Amino acid sequence: MNQKFQTKADARQRVWDALDDQGFARAPFPAHGRIPNFEGADLAALKIFEAAPWREACAIKVNPDSPQMHVRHHALTLGIRVYVPTPRLRGGFHLLDPERIPPARYREAATRSSMQAWSRPVALDELPQLDAIVTGCVAVTPGGKRAGKGAGYSDIEYAILRELGHKPVPVATTVHEVQIVEEFPIDTNDLPLSLICTPMRTLRVASPLPAPVGIDWSRLTPEDIQVMPLLGDLNALKEGPGQ
Repeated sequence: MNQKFQTKADARQRVWDALDDQGFARAPFPAHGRIPNFEGADLAALKIFEAAPWREACAIKVNPDSPQMHVRHHALTLGIRVYVPTPRLRGGFHLLDPERIPPARYREAATRSSMQAWSRPVALDELPQLDAIVTGCVAVTPGGKRAGKGAGYSDIEYAILRELGHKPVPVATTVHEVQIVEEFPIDTNDLPLSLICTPMRTLRVASPLPAPVGIDWSRLTPEDIQVMPLLGDLNALKEGPGQ
């Protein structure tokens, strides 16, 4: 959509409406208020793994939302270890290890509702250096800006990795064409995209925006910290034993 928006909220609303109005939204419904599933999400997922470094990856992080189920499934078929943050980070990160899952159960393992039966929790200090990330989006721009559903969890997940000393890695997403808009403003802690895949095409971001270097604690409320025990674990790791 060739539209410029004054806020991310405006962009989200327009995309959610467009997916519904044009019949591109897929279950779960409604599309509004979530990372929306869309027609052709399976085709967009395949395109992710035509591009480096996702093509050669050994370990990637993928969000738990419905449209990226196809990303998780295809990654498992390629022998890639998939690290999945639990919803709202309440349970930390889980690992889907293709070597420990029967291939006939890969799709079940990649599906949010049945994933827990095939995954195992991973402590922060067990997280490896990832090769790449796939995140869900509501709206994106060709220049690599993204708007999630508004909670900021993808940004926090990336910032946690940076706080742990991990190197920055490229971030991809899968979206429908109507989720690509011309422009909207972002914050300094927002996660930038390097690759955007739709069912029809692949967009490489020529000059990705700077990625977060760590958590912006000033943006977190006491309630945020309370519902995400992972942040307390992170502080304990950074302070070290005996501190």
